[in-house]
Amino acid sequence: MAETKTQPWWKNAVVYQIYPRSFQDSNGDGIGDIPGIIRRLPYLEELGIDAVWLSPVCRSPQDDNGYDISDYQDIDPMFGTLEDMEQLIAEAKKHHIRIIMDLVLNHTSDEHRWFLEAKKGKDNPYHDYYVWRDGEEGTYPNDMKATFGGPAWEWVPELGQYYFHQFSVKQPDLNWENPKVRREIYDMILWWMEKGVGGFRLDVIDQIAKEPDRGITNNGPRLHEFIQEMSRETFQKGDLITVGEAWGANTENAKLYSAPDGSEFSMVFQFEHMVMDQKEEKWDLAPLPFVKLKKDLAKWQTELYGVGWNSLFLNNHDLPRIVSRWGDDGKYRKESAKMLATMLHGMQGTPYIYQGEELGMTNVRFPDITDYRDIESLNMYKERMDAGYKEEDVMESIYAKGRDNARTPMQWDASKNAGFTEGTPWIGVNPNYTEINAESEKKDPDSVFHYYQKLIRLRKEYPVFLDGKFELLLPEDGQIFAYTRTDEDAALLVCVNFTGEDASWSMPEEFRGARTLIHNYPGEGPEGTLRPYEVFMLYKKK
Repeated sequence: MAETKTQPWWKNAVVYQIYPRSFQDSNGDGIGDIPGIIRRLPYLEELGIDAVWLSPVCRSPQDDNGYDISDYQDIDPMFGTLEDMEQLIAEAKKHHIRIIMDLVLNHTSDEHRWFLEAKKGKDNPYHDYYVWRDGEEGTYPNDMKATFGGPAWEWVPELGQYYFHQFSVKQPDLNWENPKVRREIYDMILWWMEKGVGGFRLDVIDQIAKEPDRGITNNGPRLHEFIQEMSRETFQKGDLITVGEAWGANTENAKLYSAPDGSEFSMVFQFEHMVMDQKEEKWDLAPLPFVKLKKDLAKWQTELYGVGWNSLFLNNHDLPRIVSRWGDDGKYRKESAKMLATMLHGMQGTPYIYQGEELGMTNVRFPDITDYRDIESLNMYKERMDAGYKEEDVMESIYAKGRDNARTPMQWDASKNAGFTEGTPWIGVNPNYTEINAESEKKDPDSVFHYYQKLIRLRKEYPVFLDGKFELLLPEDGQIFAYTRTDEDAALLVCVNFTGEDASWSMPEEFRGARTLIHNYPGEGPEGTLRPYEVFMLYKKK
């Protein structure tokens, strides 16, 4: 165990993501808030997590649910005050929990004072904080499209210029080529570090070095130069966890992002494994290529071993609920939720649990598009309806992949609105909250909640989770995902039936007689046949 003490704290940590507007409302306005999070800190401590990543709580017009920040150094009134945030950091510390801020550094809101100044004239000192191109109205600088639909350029008539926005028209991109922009950002990060935050999650950080004239949005030529400068000026001055969201990450550049020398980040969120069950667009559904998924996860485990660090996740605020996506949210909901958790938590890296994942919360099927709130889903609905798609097909895509699946209120108990609010929730509660909720799961020793609690405990108890080398078994098997983790002292076997059918299985000779650490069915790890979504984890000292 002595070796683990020299490791950064975040390598042995489990992080819990909170989407604040959906977690806990304290004042009856139907929107979750920071005092609500403070109220639920004992629950989080009981679960056993070490840090909370908060989706954005900074001041924002909420065009994109807070990812359009108008003031980096203030809290949006819907969530509370700056004093509430300071209290959360202090109270969380008493529960042995660090607070991770979500920073959106690629763009700001168009209501940020920098942008309001930038629009006043080309000679304004803030004008060059953003990306502008001269032009004529109706003739775009190029044909680049915004992620949320429509052109990536917006005309400002009083300037005779277009500004660049990769997301909503209300989210103008910052010009990282301007050293004054970078200095402003670093000073703001240092200010939050002084407040005592435990780290940062950096939204779409691989897009800051954009070169729109060349059609480059992510992995621009100066990306790692910018990140390394930011790290030197800020992160390296504290004991922080930093994770960059990088949709364009691969194992090679992830070695730069997560280099052990700390020159960039602790780790990145990469999404190779999360885009396999789609065609070219996320809305065009495709079967999950299971064998390819296994090999991809194995690639990240082996290629980053000793030279980088993995983030481990299957859920977040942008993704549908994993038990509905890759498990079975009906008959085998509990079994498949536990299976997916074990598959993930047995690997090397820092696991992230998204609120409600530890309860096995599921996707929602609201009856009408007016029940949905997410800008991405609403834009897609309009575009596809205008293009002549059938409404039932469009809705099926939203039911499967819409971001609101992750954003329905946290299911605390079986009372009205799942105990989330005494008012009218900003988005509807999933009707299954009377069966799936924290109160009932905490009372049930066989619940998904208690299973997650045990997984978290195991990761802290056995050093092999931290340092063990990964090896994929049965790479071509179409049902079973099995792997080992091995260090100098012990070996771990994780065996997963990823399907709702029985699967043939033969125990490796070296694990006969090994101790079962965790199992989602009664009894010891089986021989011969794995039941639907069955999983077990075996441990053997050398």
